[in-house]
Amino acid sequence: MEEVLTLEQITGTDTDGTARVILFNDDWHTFDEVIAQLIKAVRCSIAEAERMALTVHVQGKCQVYGGPLAECLHVSAVLEEIELKTSVEIP
Repeated sequence: MEEVLTLEQITGTDTDGTARVILFNDDWHTFDEVIAQLIKAVRCSIAEAERMALTVHVQGKCQVYGGPLAECLHVSAVLEEIELKTSVEIP
């Protein structure tokens, strides 16, 4: 089973490892806010950001990025600028 860690828990771990960013649904942000922040964080297209936002809304969460741990931490931090809830998972 994979362990889900918060940013605080993984601070100081090896930044060369592969990880993924999970975005969770909330009741405070609009679709437009989430889409705009996804585009800023992940540098994806509007269509891809809309798909991820819809998946988060319907399923409660969505993997929005995967790659080196350092990049995942950056993506997560950008999403959390507007207080979106994320986690970084290390498989």
